[in-house]
Amino acid sequence: MIAGQTALTEDEFAELALGVDSAFTQLFTGVPGESEAERNARMDAAAGILADLRREDSVLAAFAERLLMVAPAPLRRPAVIRRRASVERVAA
Repeated sequence: MIAGQTALTEDEFAELALGVDSAFTQLFTGVPGESEAERNARMDAAAGILADLRREDSVLAAFAERLLMVAPAPLRRPAVIRRRASVERVAA
């Protein structure tokens, strides 16, 4: 409980305790299905924001670093396997 409110998920706790939303956590953890280019762009942005946080808010910087460590890697789109229907032909 934080200030009389109950956090049910990790995102809710982060929002109540640190004032960050799910977009902040996704910046450091990623989202399932992101492409390699999307991941690289996200990681570039996260590195810049983390550098700012280290100067301005050490608690939030530590949280962001922790998110980077627990993020599943790599976050790739699942492969699509296409199968062709097999047609058996029998000589008459």
